[in-house]
Amino acid sequence: MPISVRYLVDDVEEAVRFYTDDLGFELREQHPPAIAIVSKDGLTLWLAGPPSSAARPMPDGSTPEPGGWNRFVLEVDDLAALVDALRDNGVPFRNEIVEGPGGQQILVEDPSGNVIELFERAAR
Repeated sequence: MPISVRYLVDDVEEAVRFYTDDLGFELREQHPPAIAIVSKDGLTLWLAGPPSSAARPMPDGSTPEPGGWNRFVLEVDDLAALVDALRDNGVPFRNEIVEGPGGQQILVEDPSGNVIELFERAAR
C-alpha cells in the first residue's frame, strides 16, 4: 500500500509552484483550491488547502494549520548549490547548513511555513 504525506497549505497553487519549480516534484493531480498531489523519488505529497477536508475544525474547535517541525527529508547531491538557487528565488530557511556525522542538512520552508529538510550525505 502506498504511503503519502499530507501537508496543510495556505494556497494550493502557490504550493504546487514551489514543489514543482523549486524542488523538482512532478504534479500528479490537482483540484484547486482544495488539494494537489505531487511526487518525487517515491514520495507522494498531498497539498491540502483551506477548503480541503483535512483543514476542517476538530471536535474541540481547534483548526489544523500549516507549519510546525515535523518534516520529510529530501536527499540532494549538492546541498550548497540548491540552497544558493533557493535563496536566489527568495525561499525562506529556518537555519543555516549544519554538519553532522551523516552529512549536511538545512531546513527550508514552503510558502505556507511547512518544513522540508534538505540533506546531503557525507562522502564515504
